[in-house]
Amino acid sequence: MTSISGAGADALFSSMQSNSGSLEYYAGKSIERGLDLYKKKEYSAAVSAFRMSISLDPTAQNAVNAAQYMSNSYLAMGDSQSAIESLKTFIGQNSTLDTAHANLAQFLFSQDRYEEAVTEYEKSVELNPSEGNRYALGQAYLQTGETGKAEEQFMQVLRMSPDDPAPHLGLGQTYARQGRYDIAIKEFEAALDKKWDFYDAYAEMGYAYADMGEIDTAQGISEFLEQKAPELADLLSRYIYKADPPKIVMTYANSTFPHYLPAGTAVSDLDSELSTAGASKLFFVKFQFDKEMDRESVEETTQWTIGRAGGFGASKYNYGRAIPSTETTVQRLPDYVSYDSKNLTATVFFKIYQNSTGDGTIDPGHIEFSFRGMDRFDQKMDPEKDQWTGFSGVF
Repeated sequence: MTSISGAGADALFSSMQSNSGSLEYYAGKSIERGLDLYKKKEYSAAVSAFRMSISLDPTAQNAVNAAQYMSNSYLAMGDSQSAIESLKTFIGQNSTLDTAHANLAQFLFSQDRYEEAVTEYEKSVELNPSEGNRYALGQAYLQTGETGKAEEQFMQVLRMSPDDPAPHLGLGQTYARQGRYDIAIKEFEAALDKKWDFYDAYAEMGYAYADMGEIDTAQGISEFLEQKAPELADLLSRYIYKADPPKIVMTYANSTFPHYLPAGTAVSDLDSELSTAGASKLFFVKFQFDKEMDRESVEETTQWTIGRAGGFGASKYNYGRAIPSTETTVQRLPDYVSYDSKNLTATVFFKIYQNSTGDGTIDPGHIEFSFRGMDRFDQKMDPEKDQWTGFSGVF
């Protein structure tokens, strides 16, 4: 067996270091080439360059980056399965590297595969319980509905980095998911106390106010964000639109029901066809909603009610006076309803009948129309804007 002298060992070690440095250099160059190819949308060639970088220096930070870029290239090619497999292969070569698991978790999270993402984030935390890994795990727990576990992770991050606003954001999101909006808002405010321009905290606060039904406050935050963070403002505005309960905002003048006539109006004055005893006439009222509605809900006649207005005094049917025996009764449900999704209108068709003696009376201004359906986002009607009478309009 040939022995290596001290000088020879030193030379060999120096050669190995030099070779290692060269590999790292060329691995970095391969990443640069891959990124250039990616920008040119030459994704297949980019994958080869990133794979080369990993093979040259599989345990360095370059390799972590290359593995992530390679998965992004596969995704750009529409091959999400290969993207995941490439990250799993890298983990097989670097199972003790927390960033390898975190990269796979991040990709799974972006694909809405939250339970799998949780598994990988848990491994990354086990290997390296850093603030970043714990925070990411907390966000994944939120997506799987494990709010208790999410709270635990965000609390750990807060203990580790008490001056960081991010754990307050995470805690606020957690409490909002639990419906504890007041506490959630305090956490968002705590985040802003530590970083006044933390616009994500403003947006999350807006979501919480919208969920609480405080639409005006949420809208105010959205308007504030329009100049500061337009993308967040747009997302919040869309959320508010969905969260805001739908309302009846007006009726159209071309409705055929003469709701402007006074109490005691002869039924025959509504239309000449009602001059004959026992006759009936189909009328309609067209309602304007303030947002997109669910067609099935709007056109379901049992979601509508037509009747005499309750209440007191001027708002009550026949102004609260005794109702004469000649007073006609309007059928409770409409004959049919038509929804116009382009103009957000519902046209309610219903019949009015003349009595058997031909002298029927009615109070058109106090015939009340109520709608109890939902919008396209399954939001129920605003209880203060789901009824209409000709006398008082929408209420």
